[in-house]
Amino acid sequence: MPHTVIHLSGQPDAALAKRAVDAVAELTQSVLGKQLPVIATTVQFIPAESWFIGGVSLAELGRNAFHLDISVTDETNTKAEKARYLREVHAAFARLLPNLHEVSYVHVIDARAAAYGYGGLTQEYRHQQAGV
Repeated sequence: MPHTVIHLSGQPDAALAKRAVDAVAELTQSVLGKQLPVIATTVQFIPAESWFIGGVSLAELGRNAFHLDISVTDETNTKAEKARYLREVHAAFARLLPNLHEVSYVHVIDARAAAYGYGGLTQEYRHQQAGV
């Protein structure tokens, strides 16, 4: 039941947003084993003039960048899965964004099951109800 937030450099572009969401959803399913119906994603565009790396704007650098935060329930993915996810997400965005700056981050946020959920229920509650 991950929630993802994607920040992309540049001006709003609905087609790019959709491609980014699709790429992240596919990798979230195939690498992290999450189910599509509970993957929620928001996309925000940040003007290149307002995104700085090392104190220099992406506009000045002539580069693009992204930042992805994904919240997953703690202890549901291994270190190896998360490392693979970071690699594959970065590669996917390198295909989507020309001149991608290496300093583009992916943050897998391991949220405690008792402090995270949707529909008014924690993931801990869902786990207990499943009898696992």
